Amino acid sequence: MSPGPPEAPLEAAGFARLIPVSRETTIRLEILLALLARWQRRINLVGATSLADPWRRHILDSAQLFRHLPGPDIRLLDLGSGAGFPGLVLAIMGVGEVHLVESDRRKAAFLREAARETGTEGVRVHVARIEDMAPLPVEVVTARALAPLPRLLALAEPFLGPATTALFLKGRNLEAELTAARRHWRMRPQIEPSLSAAEGRILILREVARVRSRRD
Repeated sequence: MSPGPPEAPLEAAGFARLIPVSRETTIRLEILLALLARWQRRINLVGATSLADPWRRHILDSAQLFRHLPGPDIRLLDLGSGAGFPGLVLAIMGVGEVHLVESDRRKAAFLREAARETGTEGVRVHVARIEDMAPLPVEVVTARALAPLPRLLALAEPFLGPATTALFLKGRNLEAELTAARRHWRMRPQIEPSLSAAEGRILILREVARVRSRRD
């Protein structure tokens, strides 16, 4: 069977039908994408092909996590923030306190300018490797396209308290990653389909804890 016609790029109005947000929020997201397009000419913030459909590939992909948050009045930590997806988008949508961790100084400079240009308060950019971050009590940890799940959990471990929820955007290899992760981690997983990609998945993890060996 031959593939169907390519999916038309998502526009702001189509995004708002999928994720209802205020007009003010839509404008701020438009500012973020315009800034991304300008900076992309100088530094590689995202994959170049993704800019043909940025509302789907970046905004919708990030914003779909909002409904899985315990609430907006939380502290959220976004690991390997890159161009701000998903952490900065969630901050624009109303999450009260968002910590963006990005080791690349140029990308961190973009994050600071994007937060300023979009008028997003409650954002703190940490220019650091995740491994060098001091433990930070948070309600939610997010990450997108950062590492396979076993490695991702090791990076997130210092920030995962008993009541912390992890929200990870994953792809087709999720089941294999879960199998590998269960060798060393206990968790209560929930898997939701992605709104932005047919093969995408939203992995929601609760009660994450490392499995201790008998020698520990």
